[in-house]
Amino acid sequence: MKLSQFKFDLPSELVASHPKENRDDSRLMVLDRKKHTIEHHTFKDLVNFFGEGDVFITNNTKVFPARMYGYKEKTGAKIEVFLLRELNRDSRLWDVLVNPARKIRIGNKLYFGQDDDALVAEVIDNTTSRGRTLRFLFDGPYEDFKATIEGLGETPLPLQRPVTEIDKDRYQTIFALHEGGVAAPTAGMHFSRELIKRLELKGVTFKDLTLHTGLGNFRHIEVEDLSKHKMDSEQVFIPQNTVDIVNKAVDARRNVIAVGTTVMKAIETSVTISGHMKPYEGWTNKFIFPPYDFSVANHMITNFHLPKSPMMMLTAAYCGYDFLMEAYKVAIKEGYNFFTYGDAMLIK
Repeated sequence: MKLSQFKFDLPSELVASHPKENRDDSRLMVLDRKKHTIEHHTFKDLVNFFGEGDVFITNNTKVFPARMYGYKEKTGAKIEVFLLRELNRDSRLWDVLVNPARKIRIGNKLYFGQDDDALVAEVIDNTTSRGRTLRFLFDGPYEDFKATIEGLGETPLPLQRPVTEIDKDRYQTIFALHEGGVAAPTAGMHFSRELIKRLELKGVTFKDLTLHTGLGNFRHIEVEDLSKHKMDSEQVFIPQNTVDIVNKAVDARRNVIAVGTTVMKAIETSVTISGHMKPYEGWTNKFIFPPYDFSVANHMITNFHLPKSPMMMLTAAYCGYDFLMEAYKVAIKEGYNFFTYGDAMLIK
């Protein structure tokens, strides 16, 4: 398919700038792929769709405060550094994005924090046009170094507004456990502890995996032919106990619900020829767009995505391109909220 096919007019007022008061207060659009129907619910209504033996797969990545602001040695020019991944724990090496990139060269020193107690980093390599490798110059224990990074960093909210105190909690799912994501798996942010308990009382099981979400989800796709686009790699961990429960549900013909496009990517990275999951530890750069044959998950929960985004393309592959475009037209007409703090859809 072509990139231009995923363009649509999204009114700016429908891009949610703040979270709902309660996580499960979001609206829920339900798409039935077989009946080709669209229904309108609230997220709390999820309890009416699932029962004994059904399995929800969630992503337990934890977003860390990846955005840092500092200044350049000598010139004092202000710079933004976005921490992507830790390359070497002992050497304090990090893969980062810098802005403005044209001012940041190999050998430059960057300072973060107050002058008397600043954290210093040295640029030791160029990776992409905006990418750099930094070595942080820190002599103390690793735990102190990470505490310093977290103290200086800011929640990497992908919205055009200042980060507030509430974002530290709400730009994170209640499943968050393993730190490493630079973007929240937003479909999971609609789940409250009360809703999970209500689902569990009906016999539903929650199992998790880890996919550390990367910035590749938000990069502009620059090729019209989607088969030529290369996604950034993201780290994935799928434990044996999750695999066992999910495969049991598949064999029993129970519902398996992928909570978010990140979970779906992880599933499809690990799937076997027989349509089951297997344990996995490694990286994936899987880019899913129509047409695509999915395995394992027969339901998916996801947000309403921005035009021409990889998440929108995966969703179109799952529910059908024409059906998704129809649903998005309805969503815009009905005033559903899009993007990070937006509403959700259940595709069954």
